[in-house]
Amino acid sequence: MDIHVTLHGRRDLTGQIYRQLRSGIVDGRLAANARLPSTRDLAAQLGVSRKTTLDVFERLIAEGFLHTRAGDGTFVTAGLARLPSAPPAPSSARARAAGVWRSMPAPMAMPVERPGPPLTFDFKGGVTDRALFPHDVWRRCVNQALRTQQRSGGGVASYRDPGGEQELRLGIARYLAFSRAVVCNWQDVIVTQGAQQALDLIARVVLQPGDVAAVEEPGYPPARALFAALGAKIAHVPVDGEGLIVRKLPRNARLVYVTPSHQFPLGMPMSLERRVELLEWAERRGAVIVEDDYDGEFRFEGRPMEPLKSLDRAGLVAYVGTFSKTIFPDLRIGYAVPPASLREPLWRAKQAGDWHSCMLTQTALGTFMLDGEFAKHLRRMHKAYAQRREALTGGLTGALARWFEPMPATAGIHLVARLASPWQEEAVVNAARDASIGLYGIGAFHAGERREQGVLFGYGGTDVETVRGGVAALAALMPTLKA
Repeated sequence: MDIHVTLHGRRDLTGQIYRQLRSGIVDGRLAANARLPSTRDLAAQLGVSRKTTLDVFERLIAEGFLHTRAGDGTFVTAGLARLPSAPPAPSSARARAAGVWRSMPAPMAMPVERPGPPLTFDFKGGVTDRALFPHDVWRRCVNQALRTQQRSGGGVASYRDPGGEQELRLGIARYLAFSRAVVCNWQDVIVTQGAQQALDLIARVVLQPGDVAAVEEPGYPPARALFAALGAKIAHVPVDGEGLIVRKLPRNARLVYVTPSHQFPLGMPMSLERRVELLEWAERRGAVIVEDDYDGEFRFEGRPMEPLKSLDRAGLVAYVGTFSKTIFPDLRIGYAVPPASLREPLWRAKQAGDWHSCMLTQTALGTFMLDGEFAKHLRRMHKAYAQRREALTGGLTGALARWFEPMPATAGIHLVARLASPWQEEAVVNAARDASIGLYGIGAFHAGERREQGVLFGYGGTDVETVRGGVAALAALMPTLKA
């Protein structure tokens, strides 16, 4: 391997090489067991005598940083503890992030992995169960996509359509028409890197700095943070039992972000009357509605609610979906179905941002959908999640009823439960974590002052027995807490 060593002048060559190699080993840039070039090759590379490199290697070997293997070469010593480095010099005052990025919280209020042993019972929201996924079928789809990639373009590598691969866009269009009553052509679908990029693209082509973006309160923090990062003024609009309160929208809102199928995080669906009211308001104001249907596939009670997109006659709704809740988040595939007037600008924004998403993954997912495997997978997940939801609601209305009141929710893979007064969310969450139970408060989803305490229970990543065990453990814990 070549090693980058910079020599200044011809003085103290041995010392210069020694210090840079030692620093590389201590800092971890030269990994344990990495093989170094021979002293002859290194001398030729640096334009110094072989005696100089021999002296350097002998000193590093004597100090334990390097070791030799007879007939094999010289290697970085394994197991060497990395030494603490000097604190970095203060950064240049000229190289500063914009103010919004200096103040933005890293996790954006969403649950993240924490160090330490895994929790015995974890009700984390927004996660899925990999054990439910047909990995063997997916492997075949990926292998087929690899063969397609090998044959495509006559052997010439080229950039792809920013809108996405045709097979996947066709699969999404057929799925939306059949399952979500959103009728569109495959050309109307733009494939993105998850729903977050879809929101980013829509906001970029709709909003200018200073425009007002209205979001639900409480609501989805990453969307709120994204719009603020693009220079929008954020209006936090309260929700009630029917969803977003339309009459409290600011008159000058340019974009309205809503989760009508399963309000995030509280869970209630937006009523049909409220949906119509929102569409009428947007038509009067010329505003764009962003409909985030993040987990509407999983509906467990009542009749399916009409998406705003299916009711839109004025061409003002941009529909956003994701495979993070139906497959797994690290797939990083979402999609947008924008109004016709925004299709071309969104296509160009996607091209300007990252040109296009991964062809291999798109092709595999397109095959997975068009062959009917995605529909089969959804049916299996729906059955499993229904059982988990039943176990959780049974516990919340039974053993935990003294402390928790589940909020009405007909869809999704999480439930929110209000905490009975005077129990406090933070104290309950912290005590539960000490007992190896993962609970997640709803406080971080509020941008302003709130009136109630609550906990989000996710069941996408747990099985029925774990849900029941977590309910039992929490029921045993709660009487020990001081209100």
